[in-house]
Amino acid sequence: MARTALVVGTSGIVGSATAALLIEQGWTVHGLARRPSAQPGVHPVAADLSDAAGTAAALKDLAPDAVFVSTWSRQATEAENIRVNGAMVRNLLDGLRPAKSVRHVALVTGLKHYLGPFEAYGKGVLPQTPFREEQGRLEVENFYYAQEDEVFAAAERDGFSWSVHRPHTVIGKAVGNAMNMGTTLAAYATLCRETGRPFRFPGSAAQWNGLTDMTDARQLAAQLVWATTTPEAANQDFNIVNGDVFRWSWMWSRIAEWFGIEAAPFDGTVVPLEEQMADDAVVWQRIAEREGLVEVDLTRLASPWHTDADLGRPIEVVTDMGKSRRMGFTRYQPTDDAFFDLFAQLRADRLIP
Repeated sequence: MARTALVVGTSGIVGSATAALLIEQGWTVHGLARRPSAQPGVHPVAADLSDAAGTAAALKDLAPDAVFVSTWSRQATEAENIRVNGAMVRNLLDGLRPAKSVRHVALVTGLKHYLGPFEAYGKGVLPQTPFREEQGRLEVENFYYAQEDEVFAAAERDGFSWSVHRPHTVIGKAVGNAMNMGTTLAAYATLCRETGRPFRFPGSAAQWNGLTDMTDARQLAAQLVWATTTPEAANQDFNIVNGDVFRWSWMWSRIAEWFGIEAAPFDGTVVPLEEQMADDAVVWQRIAEREGLVEVDLTRLASPWHTDADLGRPIEVVTDMGKSRRMGFTRYQPTDDAFFDLFAQLRADRLIP
């Protein structure tokens, strides 16, 4: 495997972490996004993957050996998610075909492979936990399946190998990201400290009391690169989590302690963050201006709707990592440390006080 990569979605949590790891390991890295951010060592590529002709034009001078796909576009319905996100992957791989350089494509999806899309999230007949790769697809429409099918078809046609990676909720840094629990909780804790409101768990009793796991973006990046460079991992799907399990009844206090506040008792009532934070934009702007923060727009930092979807699930969600471990991927990341590392980075970058 030569060492030129195209990372799709470098402005996001997963893409930026993957690009950073590749650069650390000596790869030449091109980073594609609609509005590429300035990341040291990354050669920016601006493209809207929904535009086939524009994507082909943006990619015409590139010849990557490995492609890492970690982007999607949220639509109003799952039917639109399937149409738009399937086309984005298809346009990307069509645009790379003329160079005949691609040897491996790594696609990031997630546990909605097992839980169903947002319209049917955690409903109906679900596989037993811990989720295992051999449990396969649900009998529902899901844009993750459409993305996979585009990769599979292009791999068969163009002769490259593939891997699919399914993280749980990802912890990492990205401003303006649609799925960003870590920064959302950091903003919420900061607001609770500022206003004196209780730091109240917003989700369900099942999540408060049950076991769960999460995925550090650095952990996911490490598995992406491992699968790309390990022949035995070719043409396989992999779950990817940190390797520990926890209960939110424990983690909530750990997060509160980091911010110097107390965790409110949980009485079993679901009070979504989207409701709790509905009027906080003005408060955040005041904090940001007083503390000299670099982002005054709360909506660019917090995604309460997505955090509510995860923390409000009525079922336990635990993920099995046996498949990749048997193949040699044994990296481990304590989840509380993943949160603390993110919070420290957010503070160092003046995104939280």
